[in-house]
Formats: sequence, C-alpha cells, structure tokens
Amino acid sequence: MGGCASTKRQDENEPAGNFKVNIVSADFPARQKLASTSNLVIRVRNEGSTTVPDIAMTVDGFDKRKNNPQLADAQRSQFVINGKPQTIGGVPESKDQAPKGCETVYVSTWACGKLKPHAVKTFTWNVTAIEGGPYKISYRVAAGLDGKAKVVASNGATLSGSFAGNVSSKPPNVKVSDKDGKTVVRGTP
Repeated sequence: MGGCASTKRQDENEPAGNFKVNIVSADFPARQKLASTSNLVIRVRNEGSTTVPDIAMTVDGFDKRKNNPQLADAQRSQFVINGKPQTIGGVPESKDQAPKGCETVYVSTWACGKLKPHAVKTFTWNVTAIEGGPYKISYRVAAGLDGKAKVVASNGATLSGSFAGNVSSKPPNVKVSDKDGKTVVRGTP
C-alpha cells in the first residue's frame, strides 16, 4: 500500500523567511480589441542579499464570472493564453505562451525557481481577448509556493497590483480567403 500516504510535509524544503523583492514594471494595455493579441508583462527584482527560493506569480482575471443559473460553470474566459506549436515527445502539441518553464499545479500560478540577489525575472503571458467589456486582472508575487517564504518590498510598496481596462465589443474586420480557405484576410468590407 504505497503511493498515496506520505509523512513528508509539502513545505518541508521551503526555507522560512522574508525576501526583499520589488516590482520593476507591470504592463498590459488598458484598451483591447476582440481577437487581438497582447502581452501581459511583469518584471520583478530580488533586492535582497539572499536567493529567493521560488519566485512565483499568481494572476487572476483572465476569466470572469457570469451571473446565469443555467450555466454549469459560471466562469467564462475573457482572455485566453495563446498556444505556441511545438513538439513534445515527438508529438505535435500546443504549449501555452505563459512564463516558460514556470508551470505549476496551482490554479493561475506560475513559479520560476530561484531568483539570485539583484537578478530580475520577467513574467510574460501572450493572450487574446475573446469577449468584450470591462476587465480587471490582478496579480501578486510570492517567494515560494508553500507559505514559509514571504516576499517583502524593500521600498514599502505592495507586491501585488492590477490592470483595468476595456475590450472593445466590435468584431475585427477579417475573413478567411476564398482562394485557399485558410488565409486570414484583414480589412475586408
């Protein structure tokens, strides 16, 4: 009977302590258009003299909740993280264009590993707006995934933030070419 039970704690290898981190920049366009791609980019710097154990970012708001009791799942995407074609194990796949190598099993959380003193980490998500209307996307930085390692701002600033804006409900002026049935033609009447 092995496998399921474990005496190890999930957080046993995470060092406890406070780690000085600052948000260097955070960018996401306030005005978006349907079917247009954009990048959400957040840069953080380790301002301390010790290595951050596992610099992480949680982003909420790519989805929004619909108030409709007839929906089985009220969460609906407003933005999708775009995929990038690649081969995984010899099989064609699509990999999210989210912070590369930072995937976790935590919902909406990416952890990119150790961040050395004075080093900068850039988190980038390539997304497409798929529903019009106002949006609010919030983010927060963490020094680890298990709660023992904490981020503290060296300048007193918060280590979270948000973006607010609007996605135009006007559909893009495009169509699929009559010639090959594949090519997207922009600016058609």
